[in-house]
Amino acid sequence: MTLINLLPHREQKRIQRRKDFYTTAGLSFVAAVLIVFAVGVVIDGYISNQTERNNFIKAENLKLDEQIKEIASLKQEIDTLKARQLAVEDLQGDRNLPVHLLDELVKQTPEGIYYQSIRQDNMRVTLVGLAQSNERVSELLRNLGNQSAWLGSPDLVEIKIAASGKDGRRLSQFTLNVSIKRPENKDAVPAASTKTPSPVAAGPGK
Repeated sequence: MTLINLLPHREQKRIQRRKDFYTTAGLSFVAAVLIVFAVGVVIDGYISNQTERNNFIKAENLKLDEQIKEIASLKQEIDTLKARQLAVEDLQGDRNLPVHLLDELVKQTPEGIYYQSIRQDNMRVTLVGLAQSNERVSELLRNLGNQSAWLGSPDLVEIKIAASGKDGRRLSQFTLNVSIKRPENKDAVPAASTKTPSPVAAGPGK
């Protein structure tokens, strides 16, 4: 006996396919939402970690900036102390400058030169004196310019004929400037002489 299905099976299959489609679409949507959420959570985690690292780096940079400021302040204090130390050393050295000045004048002044006045202005000295001849003045300039460890840069301001000396010889009056200098190697410079200046260098003599 042949069975004939008179039910609308095609319509039922269509309805079933539609249900399956909606079910699959719903599941796909839910899966997509879950995936997007999971990816968002992972990305947020990465961003949070990177933000923490950036904040840590910023905090460390601030600490380094403070340390750099402290180091700069220490360097400035060290430079200030060095400058004070140099100033003190210069002052201590300058206390002996008049001694070295007079000692060098005694050693570098040739015979026939008589000083009338010696005036010091800071590191510059003005010498006024009498000479038996212009050659004596030239010899004094050479000695001060080439042979002195404490004096240098002599500059002749003027030289003129003065009155005659006791022996009838005509004298020349000169004015010159000379600079006081500090030797680069002070240990190699002999101590200032304590001998009494000769009458030739000290003033009008015998």
